[in-house]
Amino acid sequence: MQDFAGRWSMAREIEDFRADARSNLTGTCDFVADGEGGFWQDERGFLHLPGRDKPLQAERRYLWRAVAQEIAVFFDDGRFFHSFDPNASAPEADHACDPDSYQVRYEFGDWPNWTANWRVTGPRKDYRFQTRYWR
Repeated sequence: MQDFAGRWSMAREIEDFRADARSNLTGTCDFVADGEGGFWQDERGFLHLPGRDKPLQAERRYLWRAVAQEIAVFFDDGRFFHSFDPNASAPEADHACDPDSYQVRYEFGDWPNWTANWRVTGPRKDYRFQTRYWR
């Protein structure tokens, strides 16, 4: 997990199928040691939405921890989000947030460039987003 430490550039493309709209976010992602063997994942950037002249400032934070052979990801308030095996050929994970469903597929084959591909569905949600990280 130490390989994630430090600053990454990031670009996120979001495709909202319900609204038939695309938006994007550009910024940075810092993996900072939490003092207990894990890393805080701090994303900061600017979200460009269709129809808006000015981008919105966006932030999100997760906690990554090594648990056996997997990486467990938690929300910043400590709730479990998902876990994945970073050594799998196509690491995947699910997160059920009734009535919504979140699925992620990570791609580490071009390290240190990597990607997180999310698909989100639910009664009021139908979108996917891809985030590319690089140094």
